Amino acid sequence: MKGPGLGIGDWGFGRAQTCRLARARFAQSPIPNPQSRLFRGFTLLEVLIALAVVALALLALTRAASVQVQSFDALRERTFAGWVAANTLTETRLANQFPPTGRSEGRTRLAERDWRWTRDVQATPDARIRRIDIRVFAGEAQEPSATLSGFAGQGLAP
Repeated sequence: MKGPGLGIGDWGFGRAQTCRLARARFAQSPIPNPQSRLFRGFTLLEVLIALAVVALALLALTRAASVQVQSFDALRERTFAGWVAANTLTETRLANQFPPTGRSEGRTRLAERDWRWTRDVQATPDARIRRIDIRVFAGEAQEPSATLSGFAGQGLAP
């Protein structure tokens, strides 16, 4: 048997009151309670799944960026090749208003790149007009990066 003043129950605190007070005081504590649902962390499985989702998203973004860069490079190559073709056609017209039929080849440099071109001059049903086909290749490529057709005439007003 306990004497007076020796136990918590003697001061008017029962077991239920003690637990309630302790919980209230602990709830105000800055130290998180690992048992509390409020402070429950992520499980290892949840973290791994989240990392997998983030990795897949980053992989998709990287692939999309790579495709955009490739598309930009192809567009830039076709644009420069088109300029080379236009320049070659203009030079042909300026050098000889009525070029002879046949095929010729040449090289030029534009935008710090070497370009190879072929020029085919063909007769048309009208004897005063010639068709000029220009094909431009990037470096030693087998497929043309740009193709341009134009006409030159003899004794025609511009």
